[in-house]
This record gives sequence, C-alpha cells and structure tokens, in this order.
Amino acid sequence: MGWLFLANLGLWLGIYAPIQVLLPQQAELLADTSKEAVFGLVTGVGAAVALVANPLIGLSSDRTTSRFGRRHPWTLGGALVGALGLVVLASASSVGVVVLGWCLVQAGLNGMLAALTSAVPDRVPVRQRAKVGGLVGTSQMLGTVLGAVLVTVVVSGLVAGYLACAVVVVVGALLFVVLTPDARIVVRPELRWRELWVSPRRHPDFAWAWGAHFMINLGNAFGTLYLLYFLGDVVRHPSPEDGLLVLMLLYGVALALGAFAVGVWSDRSGQRKPWVYGSAFVMALAALLLVVWPTWTAALVAAPLLGVGFGGYWAVALALLTQVLPAASDRAKDLGVVNIANSLPQVVAPLLTTFVLAGLGGYRGLFAVSALATLCAAVLVSRVRAVE
Repeated sequence: MGWLFLANLGLWLGIYAPIQVLLPQQAELLADTSKEAVFGLVTGVGAAVALVANPLIGLSSDRTTSRFGRRHPWTLGGALVGALGLVVLASASSVGVVVLGWCLVQAGLNGMLAALTSAVPDRVPVRQRAKVGGLVGTSQMLGTVLGAVLVTVVVSGLVAGYLACAVVVVVGALLFVVLTPDARIVVRPELRWRELWVSPRRHPDFAWAWGAHFMINLGNAFGTLYLLYFLGDVVRHPSPEDGLLVLMLLYGVALALGAFAVGVWSDRSGQRKPWVYGSAFVMALAALLLVVWPTWTAALVAAPLLGVGFGGYWAVALALLTQVLPAASDRAKDLGVVNIANSLPQVVAPLLTTFVLAGLGGYRGLFAVSALATLCAAVLVSRVRAVE
C-alpha cells in the first residue's frame, strides 16, 4: 500500500500540477485576452481522451496475460506515455501542440490510473477499504499540493516544471512495478467491446454510486479549476500563484486529516453513506462561503473545509464503489467506467463555466453551482441499497 500511495502521488502530481499552475500560465502566454477559452479547450479535449482511455485500458488489463502480470505493464506503459506528453508540453509554442501534449498526458496517466485503482479490490479486503481509500484520496490531493510546490518553489518556469513532473510520474510507477507483485492470469477471457457498457437497469446501485461520484467531482471542478483566475481577477491577490500555493497547502493538510479519520471510522462502523452525506455538506458549505464572501480571508477558511470534506468523501467513495462493482472478473474495466466520473467533469465544467460566469453573476454563481452539484451527490448516493 505504501508503494501504491507513492505511485498514485506521482500520477496525480503529473495531472494536477499542470492543471492548477502550468496550463493556466501557458494559456495566458499564448492567448492573454482569451486565456479562459484556451484553458477550457485544452482541458476539455484532454478530458475527452481520458474518458476513452480509462475504461479501454482497464478492459485490456483485465485480459492481459503478460508474464509481468496483468496490471503492471499498463501502469508503467501509461506512466511513460504520460511523461512523453509532459515533455511535449514543455516545448509547446502553439495551442495545437499544447492540446496534443495534454491528450498524451491524459491518455497515459488515465491508463495508469485504471491499473492502479484495480489494485484496491484486487488486494484489499472490504473491511479495510475505506482506510486504503483514504490513503489513495490523500495521494490525489497531496499530488495537487506537492505539484504546486514543485512547480512554484522547487523549480521555476514552464519547461522545468513539466520535466520535473515527468520524472516524478515515471519514478513512482517504476517503484510500484518493481517492488510489488502482480497477479497473472493464464487464460485470456474473451474480449467483448460491448462489455464497456454497464446497464443501469441491471446494476442500479453501481449507477447511483457512479452518478454521485460524478456530481462530487463536478462540484469540485467548478470550485477549483479556475481558482488561479479567481485569486487574480476577483480577490486581487498581489501574487495569485503564491496565494494558490497557500490554499493548496491548507487544503492538502485538511484533506489528509479528513481522509484518515473518516476512513478509520467508516471501516470500524461498517457504514459508508452517512460519511458521504457529511462530506458533501462540508464541501457545499465551503463553496457557499465564497458565494457570500468572495475574499482572501474567506478563501483561507474555505480551503481547509473543502479539504476535509473531499478527503472524507474519497475515503468512503472508493470503498463504496468497489462494493457495488458488477463483476470481479471485470474490476479494472468497471473501475475505468468509475474513473470516467473523475474525467468527465473536466470536460463538462470548462464548457459550462463560460456560461455560468457570463449568466449567473460571475464567480459567485460558479461557486453556487459547485455547492448545488455537491449536494446532488448526497441525494444520489441515498438511492444505493446494497451498502449502508
């Protein structure tokens, strides 16, 4: 689990350091007056690639008979493709090349994600999954925080930032692949592409849990994707990058605490849904705080609130989702479908944000929509019947 944590940490750092810092800066350099549109285009197209890559590679890993195991080849291969995309971004001088580089990053790292996520149901008993889910969730948010630190404090400039992220991604994946065993299968199950579809009618609990996961991530995307621009254009922070780093540090520490505490409590109680309700409420409260009080002081309060809520949610979400998977033989594929709920908001949020900012009162409206989406997740998860 320690090596899984480090591999996930490198993966999320490779995704979120660009999203939070490097891509917004690059978009502003390439198109200052239309930076939001360029950023939305790049992240939206990349997320669309992730929607396809994640379940396809998950389906493939379920049927891989390599002597190195069925997951490890995809973990390392995905890391290498993602690192190549980061190198392309480091040398990009046009919007088209940035889109190409980010698509490579999303394809590679989402393939890696499909393989890594399947390690939890593959190896972890149900009674420990919320604790491990908290560990995985913490790695995601620490990747966000440490990524911001890496590209603003440790190294400077777009080229050095992208290259540093590429190194971290590959090292994390390599350590996990080399130092942990991976189960092998001798007989390859028949590959049927129609199996990518999971019927909501036949598996309603999976469908409700997927919907809740999507809405939580959509709310989080509305609240965080444009945070750098919010600090610069609304809060008027003298150094938006430094302000973002402070908020990410507060967010990360609170998330780690929330994930650990909720993971332990959920495993002890055997319950998942009440913790989802509480986490969604806390996240919505953080967003609403910025609706009524869009200031730097409010942001300092909202960041740890959002961290505690999202950390607590991730601890129980992974446990809940693995308990409603349709079939053990298709774990990676089904978790790839689950991971679409992580990626799809990155497509939807940039597209909708343009209309929200223009028609619903700017960033106040954006944070209000974030709170609404989060609360919808609590309603959807209440429909899950197989898990308490």
